[in-house]
Amino acid sequence: MQHPYENLGPEVILNAIDSTGLLTSGHLTALNSYENRVYQVGIEGENPLIAKFYRPERWSDKSILQEHAFAMALVEDELPVIAPLEINGDTLFHYQGFRFALFPRKGGQGGHLEQDEDFRQMGRFLARMHQIGQEVNASARPHLNPQTYGHDSRAVVLQSGMLPPDLIPAYDTISRDCLNLIDEIWREHSPHLQLIHGDMHAGNILWRDESFHLVDLDDCCLGPRMQDIFMLLNGETDQQQRQLEVLAEAYMQFMPFPAQQLALIESLRTLRILKYAAWICQRWHDPAFPIAFPWFGQGRFWPDHILSLREQFAALQGPSLQLYL
Repeated sequence: MQHPYENLGPEVILNAIDSTGLLTSGHLTALNSYENRVYQVGIEGENPLIAKFYRPERWSDKSILQEHAFAMALVEDELPVIAPLEINGDTLFHYQGFRFALFPRKGGQGGHLEQDEDFRQMGRFLARMHQIGQEVNASARPHLNPQTYGHDSRAVVLQSGMLPPDLIPAYDTISRDCLNLIDEIWREHSPHLQLIHGDMHAGNILWRDESFHLVDLDDCCLGPRMQDIFMLLNGETDQQQRQLEVLAEAYMQFMPFPAQQLALIESLRTLRILKYAAWICQRWHDPAFPIAFPWFGQGRFWPDHILSLREQFAALQGPSLQLYL
């Protein structure tokens, strides 16, 4: 079966952007992106732009426009976020069945945060982003909870046909055991959900010298604020403890830190592991995915995935990070 992106050739891309009133130069470079298709496009007499063609049938127009509204609200508050360009009052454009948005090109390098000052900057940034997230309409954005990221992901994997038959019982058991614990933890803490970035990994934070800007709000969702916080922590437990304290102190300059959600960290980590495997299973029919993930479903992937869930089962029963401020 032909995938919709197979119809997204260079001529369609350039004509789509020309349809907004811009004049492309013919220069086109594909950029790394799995969920969407993203290109650097030359514009006559101006700096190149970044064009993002949304995966067909993934989001509604309303959901995409709420993502755009979030980004634009952050920029209006002078936060370092790359927001879509507005052309004649529009940020979302349609062409031959594709939906796309245009962004200014800004460079930088991604990587783990290392210095205390990095975590201070991110603490202040996250607090201000979360403040604004409380005010932006997110009625059409997805919810991050044990059902959507956990139980639904487990069902996708079990029904995908990609699990080796001899590993189905092991996956079935350990994924169910993890989710039973997560359900209990979630019920105990009943986290408040609000609009967050949702995918705050180091690759989405581009640094140039000592400043940064945030890219890719594609996964913004209603979830616990701790989702955006824990993903920035790295290294051994003592290192993460130090990073957490520095980040939290800066965060509290703008709003209360969600210390009660620290107990959710391992639940959120486990849900992300489950969601990742399900995501690749769901996208395997996209020709780009077997190329990008040739190791998926082969060799050690599923045994290692099951081992990760077993490690998480132990972590879910262990102590969580604490805030000593």
